[in-house]
Amino acid sequence: MNRTVDVLVVGAGPAGLAAAARLAAAGAGRVEVLERDAAAGGVPRHCARPGFGADARGRALDGPAYARRAVRQALRAGATVRTGVSATGWAGPLTLDVTAPTGLERVRARAVVLATGARERPRSARLVPGMRPAGVLTTGELQRIVARFGPRGEHIGRRAVVVGGDPVARGAVRALRAAGVDVAAVVTGLASPAVAFAGVPVLTGTVVAELLGRGRLTGVAVRGGDGRASVLRCDTVVFTGDWIPDHELVRACGLPLAPGTRGPLTDHGFRTAEPGVFAVGNLLRGVEPALVAAAEGRAVAGAVLERLAGRPWPEAGVPVTAAGPLRWVAPGLLGPGSAPLLVRPERRLVRPVLTVTQDGVALRRERLGGTLVPWRSVRLGERWTTGVTLAGGPVTVDAEE
Repeated sequence: MNRTVDVLVVGAGPAGLAAAARLAAAGAGRVEVLERDAAAGGVPRHCARPGFGADARGRALDGPAYARRAVRQALRAGATVRTGVSATGWAGPLTLDVTAPTGLERVRARAVVLATGARERPRSARLVPGMRPAGVLTTGELQRIVARFGPRGEHIGRRAVVVGGDPVARGAVRALRAAGVDVAAVVTGLASPAVAFAGVPVLTGTVVAELLGRGRLTGVAVRGGDGRASVLRCDTVVFTGDWIPDHELVRACGLPLAPGTRGPLTDHGFRTAEPGVFAVGNLLRGVEPALVAAAEGRAVAGAVLERLAGRPWPEAGVPVTAAGPLRWVAPGLLGPGSAPLLVRPERRLVRPVLTVTQDGVALRRERLGGTLVPWRSVRLGERWTTGVTLAGGPVTVDAEE
């Protein structure tokens, strides 16, 4: 079946739903959202904790409540949200092949917004040796088990090890404890954890060297920075963090990827190299909080409306790259006019000096007042890119302590 819509949004997480709501409310025509999961809302659906803003009465929202509100807002604005529907590939410019419960479809749009999010690397991608026993999870898999079966530890295990040291690892510890699972230890390669893990032993500067067991996990072999090895007995291990954008559709389209994030290369208007195709949210980099992803979803609406109005697709802007101890900078392209930047470091940086350079000339150099950490991005205002010229070479963002 062939169909045509005005805007096709792929992914019904915070970014996709926010984009659909803003576009439908602005009169963008038929706005349709595709979500491969059985329910819309994205990762927040599985995060039963506060930290997702507040409702109209000022009451704190947990993840499921936030997700329900985002879905309501998109539907009330006039968008169509379809669940259990997967975009499997491209049939041509702005045309996607779709698999739905009703069969195969081919959907053409005037604009496509990719909002497929990010995922944690599984054990296989982290190259951890050992067999393939049951009981090896990521945080997302843990959350889905809890969401499906409730806080009952028999569906998870009895004793767990959590790998990671950032706020996501703390969330995994909380979920395990709520399910009645004993957390034997948190293992992190960091010299010090990003957050406190009250009542749980934390092994810093330590890596998982091997998974033990065959039918079911029986333990993990760990190795410290001094080379000493030991075994932690457990029947469950949860790998947290280490995010990668869910970029299959991006790669299938042949879009260039940003080297630091492995997400699609975009400009400050969230435009990709393919005219009419936009990318927002954690597809661009893993991973930002839901509120940041939703803000990008709302922000993309302006550029999408310009596309629908017939405004020409701009030529590729000036590349922006991260250097030194910075892991990545976004967006990866700068067009005409100044634009804010997001930067994230490889390691903890205390009051670093950041420098923006083009063609060997420092456009801005400033010491930041706080500490940069690898699990959180820092937003640099538009003043940081003032003076960038499209006729010049690549722009570099560097940092030093």
